[in-house]
Amino acid sequence: MIPLNRGPVPLVFAKVLLPTMPTSPESALSALLDLMARLRDRESGCPWDQEQGFETIAPYTIEEAYEVADAIARQNRDDLREELGDLLFQVVFHARIAEEEGSFSFADVADTITRKMVARHPHVFGGATAHDAARWEDMKADERAAKAKDGLLDDVPLALPALLRAAKLQKRAARIGFDWPDLLPVLDKLEEEIGELKAEITAGSGPDRLEDELGDVLFVLANIGRHLGVEAETALRSTNAKFERRFRHIERRLAEQGLEGRQPLDRLDALWDEAKAIERVSSGK
Repeated sequence: MIPLNRGPVPLVFAKVLLPTMPTSPESALSALLDLMARLRDRESGCPWDQEQGFETIAPYTIEEAYEVADAIARQNRDDLREELGDLLFQVVFHARIAEEEGSFSFADVADTITRKMVARHPHVFGGATAHDAARWEDMKADERAAKAKDGLLDDVPLALPALLRAAKLQKRAARIGFDWPDLLPVLDKLEEEIGELKAEITAGSGPDRLEDELGDVLFVLANIGRHLGVEAETALRSTNAKFERRFRHIERRLAEQGLEGRQPLDRLDALWDEAKAIERVSSGK
């Protein structure tokens, strides 16, 4: 979330701004837009909010999107409600900055996405059939082509997580046939790239060469995920969560045994296997 280093909102202010709980989506959104305008007010607003711009807010926007995904993965609906609110606040924040500079308003943002979704769903809002819904990707491709400056990769956002962006770059390139026909050649390419990484390690190469070769390995892994229909970014996030669960089990067991600090690897491995066994039993696998 955006750091609330300005302190809690005074209760009296909250009561003035929100005398009653909003009774409709419209009133709730109106209250949020009013709150944002108040925070950005040059005379009586918050100094921190006043000094923010698109660039300084963008990292928080990305962070909030991932916190939404995390709440979904944990199936925690209370957290999901809160995180969706945080993400909506980001949209309102960006729109307010844009309105102040005369670029566009929140209403323009909402109108643009509404029109886009209507255009992409002619089977719902027009005379097309449900069969035409399969043209979704084609319609998106047409929109990208209309906006493209130089090529297919132009509008793949630089701010995306690297594994996710790699998969999107590969998917775009595949539109003109620059892709392996099936998974096996990609697996062969992975072995080739791992071999090159091993060679650089054996040669005692410096960080630049090792980074380059490791990057090639990760790029191929993203391609493998794409061919499998598995998003590499999502897969890695899932594995991160699994690692955290099992490592916390190790920490608990060490604490129960009165052990602190660095431990022999075989002891840690045994506790790791214990955590895996517990997960298998609990999942019924």
